[in-house]
Amino acid sequence: MTTDSTEERVLAAVRERRERVNAAIDEDLPLVAPERLWEASRYLLKAGGKRLRPTVSLLAAEAIADVPPLSVDYRQFPALDGGEVDVMAGALSLEVIQSFTLIHDDIMDDDALRRGVPAVHKAYDVDTAILAGDTLYSTAFEIMADTGAAPENGLEAMRMLAETCTRICEGQALDVEFERRRDVLPDEYLEMVESKTAVLYGDAAATPAILLDADDEVVDALYAYGINSGSAFQIQDDVLDLTVPSEKLGKQRGSDLVENKETLITLHARQQGVDVDGLVDAEDAESLTDAEVEEAVATLNEAGSIEYAREKARSLVDESKRNLEALPDNEARSLLEAIAEYLISRGY
Repeated sequence: MTTDSTEERVLAAVRERRERVNAAIDEDLPLVAPERLWEASRYLLKAGGKRLRPTVSLLAAEAIADVPPLSVDYRQFPALDGGEVDVMAGALSLEVIQSFTLIHDDIMDDDALRRGVPAVHKAYDVDTAILAGDTLYSTAFEIMADTGAAPENGLEAMRMLAETCTRICEGQALDVEFERRRDVLPDEYLEMVESKTAVLYGDAAATPAILLDADDEVVDALYAYGINSGSAFQIQDDVLDLTVPSEKLGKQRGSDLVENKETLITLHARQQGVDVDGLVDAEDAESLTDAEVEEAVATLNEAGSIEYAREKARSLVDESKRNLEALPDNEARSLLEAIAEYLISRGY
């Protein structure tokens, strides 16, 4: 299958489910008083986003139940124990948590743009943005609590969501710590990426298995799929930060270099003797020029560091596809494999 056809399949699958996820956002996160708080809370959710994580979650449910894609109401999805589960609520709760993390990340990094629009703390103010993030955090648990799953399964899904949130905070703390260290090892970086980014994919993939009462083997396999493909996603993000124009990226290209963020690219470059700290002179992302970024990219390419990151992402995707062998061989599983491929072939 060519890269273009893989991307077309993935984007079609995402588009078909995004409309339903967007409708669920309006249903489960209505604009109520105080309106400014809820406007800010919904701001990034309404600004767009690929909806990759909820798409993964909904496809995992379809694969587990072995039903044709889009053939079953996600709000009344047939569980393996004979009941019905709102798998859309489970999927939406993860997207809400994702939006919470983006709001707080942008405050911490003082990023001006997100998804091509002003970050929440720029569009509103820092205090409102913090409250909006906190509101999304608590709302995600309210949504997850209303799936209608068997009590033990619903409790396990809530436990996993809480653990995921804790690990995201731990990963963010490591990311901040790594900005002050110059002895970070690649394995430490991958641990940070797993906690900060990949656990949300792991949770998105495994939650429907828990809610639908699938075997532990299936839960574990889907979680591993999410961890591996989610780690590859973050590595690809690091590559895109250097190689995609700011307009397409939705934020300033090369901002990771200005912020002294360690990535698999910079770690490899240091091992090759590159003075990573001296790659750019800009004091902030707004003053960074395209010429500076181009020169930095040329140096990193010469060291083989960008290709090194791409190869690591490739190996993680290959492993994630092997994880899916625990699922029935159906169209939904094939689409999950295609998504893993897309995560490292996408251009933004």
